[in-house]
Order: sequence, then C-alpha cells, then structure tokens
Amino acid sequence: MQKTETMENSRDRILAAVTANKPDLLPLPEIPVFNPESDDASFIIEKFHSTATTIGSKIFMVKDLEEVKDVIRAQFREGRIVTTIPALADIAETDLKTIIDPHTLENIELLIIQAHLGVAENSAVWVTEDLMQQRAAPFICQHLAVILNAADIVPTMHQAYNRIGLADYGFAAFIAGPSKTADIEQSLVLGAHGPHSMTLFISQ
Repeated sequence: MQKTETMENSRDRILAAVTANKPDLLPLPEIPVFNPESDDASFIIEKFHSTATTIGSKIFMVKDLEEVKDVIRAQFREGRIVTTIPALADIAETDLKTIIDPHTLENIELLIIQAHLGVAENSAVWVTEDLMQQRAAPFICQHLAVILNAADIVPTMHQAYNRIGLADYGFAAFIAGPSKTADIEQSLVLGAHGPHSMTLFISQ
C-alpha cells in the first residue's frame, strides 16, 4: 500500500512540474505566399507539360475519354489493364474496389486512374484513396496512367495545399513521374521501386 501511494505521489509531482514549466502558447509563424510566375492558363499547362516530360512522364492532350482509349489501345496491347473509371470498362477491368487481397494486383500491366489536381512546378498529381480504390494499386502496377482536367492544374504546391487543406480525406498522395533512383553508381534507373512509366492525359 505504501509503495502504491509513493508511486502516485511521484507521478503527481512530475505532472505538476511539467505543468508549471509549460511554455507559453505562441502564434503560428506566418507562411509566406510565393506568387506563381504567371496565372495564365496556357502558361501553367505548358509548365506542367515541360516539367512532366523532364522527369520522364509522357503527356497526351485529349478532348475526351475516347481519345484516351485510342492511346491505350495503341500503346498497351498486352497484359492486364485495370481502371477505376467506369466509362473505360470496355478496355479495362473495373472491379478494383471489390479486391480484398492487394497481392492480386501484382500482375497489373497498366492502371488508369483520375487525379483531383496537378501542380505545374513539379508535375505532381494529387490522388486520394477514393480515386485509387486500392492504396497499393498506383505503386504496384507496371505502368500508371492518370487523367487530369487542365482546369485543375495549379501553379505551385502552395496553391495545391490551399485547395486540399480543408478537404476531408484519409490516405492520399502526390505522385510525380515514374519511379526512379540514382543511388547505384549514379546511374538513373526508372521503375526501381514502382511503375516503370507514368502517362498523363490532360483533358481540355
């Protein structure tokens, strides 16, 4: 009994000391606003296009999903194609949401998904779990294709975080370009730990 009381007294003293030495609350630092080079829509798209191709992505400007289908048919004639977009059901599997074991995704040749927004300065696309349907899917597939509306491309990460800051989402990620590493002998290797290629369809 004495031992229990001593432990409780020690705990109370420690908590009291911590409370007494609690630092004053300070306001959060001001986050500077970095203005983009230009707000012109054509400039933003061109910047996104240039950055994406520099880091190894392929970009196609399309008018609708029919043009997306034409590119997919021409470039991916073999292998398992999966999509989270019901309108592409005639060229790909669409039952990704029903798959329980992510290991069954290991043989996906091409995954086609949509993105909420893109960032011109680094060509990253913002994808939440509701668009992925399976968290592992965009990272386990051999090739990744993302459909993005041109109007949803913002100049910088600052604008991107302004848009997603109050959004309600769980798992999400910025994805930019195919997987790559240059750790081994300073040689750039694509597809080292993720998709070998990334294709971006920009719809206007």
